Amino acid sequence: MNRNLALEFVRVTEMAAISSARLMGRGDEKAADQAAVDAMRAMLDSVECNATVVIGEGERDEAPMLYIGEPVGSGNGPELEIAVDPLEGTTVCATGGWNSISVMAIAEKGGLLHAPDTYMKKIAAGPKSKGVIDILETPKENLRRLAEVKKCRIQDLTAVILKRDRHEGLVEAVRASGARIQFIGDGDVAGALATCQADSGVDILFGTGGAPEGVIAAAALRCMGGEFQGIFQPRNEEEVIRAKEMGVEDISKVLHMDDLAKGNVMFCATGVTTGNLLKGVQFKSWGAITHSMVMRSTSGTIRYISAEHHFDKKPRY
Repeated sequence: MNRNLALEFVRVTEMAAISSARLMGRGDEKAADQAAVDAMRAMLDSVECNATVVIGEGERDEAPMLYIGEPVGSGNGPELEIAVDPLEGTTVCATGGWNSISVMAIAEKGGLLHAPDTYMKKIAAGPKSKGVIDILETPKENLRRLAEVKKCRIQDLTAVILKRDRHEGLVEAVRASGARIQFIGDGDVAGALATCQADSGVDILFGTGGAPEGVIAAAALRCMGGEFQGIFQPRNEEEVIRAKEMGVEDISKVLHMDDLAKGNVMFCATGVTTGNLLKGVQFKSWGAITHSMVMRSTSGTIRYISAEHHFDKKPRY
């Protein structure tokens, strides 16, 4: 996979971020998400590749664009798989909150798990956690192990957790261990990535969120040298059947990084609203400024890109 494609794909998340950021705080989740989808789909056609959406907005009947199985790209070039979340943190954007981003992961054919739209129990942490954390262990034990390799006290660690009623027991367990908690309202991909950033103030992610987002997060953490593990948590028998139809043989298997994203992987993200990962879109009289990150698993290179977009020269915006 040509490394230059990474910069082509970051233009895709930039476009989606700008389009959805125009609706920040307007209270319309559907409109914000649709703006991101429309912009991402339009920009993808300019990328020289022959790609298929393996994680997108849903099935074809539910999602007119960026549906699972949709071909994208110019139709020429390498055969790729992409996992997209045009607006990760839809509610956050609609309410003018913190940490919504536009993200996509790219891999060679067969590189990304075709995850069903169900829940996934997740644990994620930075490079020092490799071979240390274990999703089958208790939060307290994982925090103890992480504190040991980070040479600090459990009380010095911060866990990021989605603020959901289903996490009540998890929150109690983390609090009982002595660790601190940073709650997020939406968007656990950004939370997982933050565990790999030294200045984010976040050390580990716990909780249950969307399985498709788990694949995207795993792709990103592969590039960053972090650790991610997940277990599907289907809510009903229908989701179990759907998972099997998508090729999941063991619904209860612990999924490691190579189960979720393997081979040559790229990841791009652009901030929509400001968070501890990226700054949000800033609109100016002449256009907008975006802040993005783009990375590759083969080189481990992480690039942060601040871009000025002049709307008079880019009518697409």
